[in-house]
Amino acid sequence: CATVLGAGARALAAQGRFRLARLVVAGLPDPRPTALKRWAWELEARTSLEPETEPAAVRAVDPELFNYPLLVLSGDQGFAPPPDVDVNRLRRYLTFGGFLLIDSAEGRAGGAFDDSVRKLLARLLPTDLPKRVADDHVLWKTFYLLHAPAGRIMAAPYIEAVERDKRIAVLYSQNDLCGALARDGFGRYEHEVIPGGDTQREYAHRLAVNVTMYALCLDYKEEQAHIEFILRSRRSRF
Repeated sequence: CATVLGAGARALAAQGRFRLARLVVAGLPDPRPTALKRWAWELEARTSLEPETEPAAVRAVDPELFNYPLLVLSGDQGFAPPPDVDVNRLRRYLTFGGFLLIDSAEGRAGGAFDDSVRKLLARLLPTDLPKRVADDHVLWKTFYLLHAPAGRIMAAPYIEAVERDKRIAVLYSQNDLCGALARDGFGRYEHEVIPGGDTQREYAHRLAVNVTMYALCLDYKEEQAHIEFILRSRRSRF
């Protein structure tokens, strides 16, 4: 596994192509099944990344878990605590430089999904509690300059993160980021964005790009958080 997610936190795809992956948890259906495909499309349209168009679905115990530098766990309901073997494998994934985005689609803060998430995080990284991402964190400027979180709704005016060794290992949004991205087979957005409409949706797209860049380039310094540097240093590794 260290060949993909090394100790230096260089979480890059083995063949130089990036694929978004949904983390599958037993008993938790995906409330936004079209979102990751659209996310990949936006990455290709807006950046120099060349993501695979079809996202993957991976379980914690799957052998290919460590091939995916960015996992997304989305839900709109509570879920049963995963078994210890799953938790231990996810902990190892995060320790080796993996990145997990947890995205609540409940439509409000503090619901059943939130309760299950916090119990999971307490088992995953018990010594590192989630904290609000600071306004000056590099996450807000990895590609776009952003000043606040965004999603389908604004259930919380902040995003939380669990950090290890001064890097974000888990990012947790309760604003349904994936809900703002999801489109149907005809290209129409599936969900209304409230209260900011199209402007808020655009910021959600930008946040998705920033999250991706952060997950793929965990070794850049804050003063170097500009896309030309990121892509140049990324190409130099292949």
